[in-house]
Amino acid sequence: MKTRALQAGSALAALALWEAVARVGLTDPLFVPTPSAVAGALPRILGVALPQLGETLAKTLVAYALSVCLGVGLGLVIGSARYLHDVLSPFLIAAYGLPKILILPWIILLFGTGVSPAILYGTLHGAFPVLLLVIGGVRDVDPALLTVARAFGARPWHLYRRVILPAIVPATLAGMRLGIVFCLLGVLIVEMFAGVRGMGYQLGALANGFQAPELFAATLLVSTVSIAIVFALDALNDRLSRWR
Repeated sequence: MKTRALQAGSALAALALWEAVARVGLTDPLFVPTPSAVAGALPRILGVALPQLGETLAKTLVAYALSVCLGVGLGLVIGSARYLHDVLSPFLIAAYGLPKILILPWIILLFGTGVSPAILYGTLHGAFPVLLLVIGGVRDVDPALLTVARAFGARPWHLYRRVILPAIVPATLAGMRLGIVFCLLGVLIVEMFAGVRGMGYQLGALANGFQAPELFAATLLVSTVSIAIVFALDALNDRLSRWR
């Protein structure tokens, strides 16, 4: 309870400081509005922003599902096969380090400006954190646990179900928390730069129109949803920790 009170107090103090700094003219209201102006703009944009946010979230969830399936599936295979891991690891690290924005023009050139490039780019963004963390989790499984399980006659399926999968839950959940944020980022980028309908397009339009209060309010909506999803994944982590 005390921690929650301190967190709430810190947030309110930051908002109060922001309001004071903006009101005394230390910031340009054209670019940095007051929190009260942002709060006033929020009801004005809800009618337009909520449908756009829904479209963005729908694309993000599809991209996220693909990212988790690809990341966990390939991570288990690559992490379990030592030779395959040694061969592919440098390429995976190089691909992860490559700025994904360089690939966006090619994706738009090949797939146009519809829903497909947003989902594909979001999947590309979200799959790598999940994949690399799952591979690391599999590689870090205690070999003694596998040896004991095999000594008791465990088949490969039982090894995965009883030893490997429970052991990689923290790494997988960490990858999933990063993955959802990266998927949302990828979808928003495509919507902003490819003119695809969604919240990213709405944010770009507000920025180009110098509608700072509305832009901050729309950003607050996206941030709130993203934080809520991460908290939900944290709750899932707590539940799965009991399964381990």
